[in-house]
Amino acid sequence: MTSPTAADHGIALTERAIAAVEADPHRLVLDYNRFVGPWVDGEPEPVPSEVLDGAVFPSGRPLPPSLRRWLAYDSSLLRRSGWFRPAEESVRSWEFAPVPLGELAVLALGEGWGAPFGALSERFDECFLLPGGSDSRRVLATGEPDAYGEYPVFALDVDDLPCIELMYPGLDVYLADTAGVIGFSGNGYSALVGDPRYGRRMRTHARRYLAGELYELCLDWPE
Repeated sequence: MTSPTAADHGIALTERAIAAVEADPHRLVLDYNRFVGPWVDGEPEPVPSEVLDGAVFPSGRPLPPSLRRWLAYDSSLLRRSGWFRPAEESVRSWEFAPVPLGELAVLALGEGWGAPFGALSERFDECFLLPGGSDSRRVLATGEPDAYGEYPVFALDVDDLPCIELMYPGLDVYLADTAGVIGFSGNGYSALVGDPRYGRRMRTHARRYLAGELYELCLDWPE
């Protein structure tokens, strides 16, 4: 394992992910799912600086530094993942379009498997879908940021019982891992809790979002 350094977090780590993507921007984001498409669709389309400079989420929560840096590079990946409202009369919209966890889960997993996550919508009220998983999904949830200004990324899993599990301490680490610029050992969605670079951040989010646990079963099926 690697000791923690500034290059392993936040904007510095996002820059490393961008450099890896720039080397081959049209490669698939996920080798196992070609339908997600490439990292960059055509030429990079950054969010205009005059829009990005003052941008916040609809809740008023600040953008994490990693997202701000990524959107200054390109917006196509997140647009395809539903982060922005649809265009109106062929005019690009830069308005964020988050949804509560329950609504996102139904959209991503279907009514049957997604419905039990609705019980967590009050706690996870502003969520965005990210590429990743087959029977599972990746979700960034805003709330209280960690020391790097980042929000956690969770896995929604329905392979056995519906479950939400902490997977990444921030979009910075999600991007870097997905782009192949960091490696780590261990099994399971929350393996990064044992990584010396990210364990502290993972535990911080676990305390704030999951009462100190790394996962939570979602067994409240609506009648």
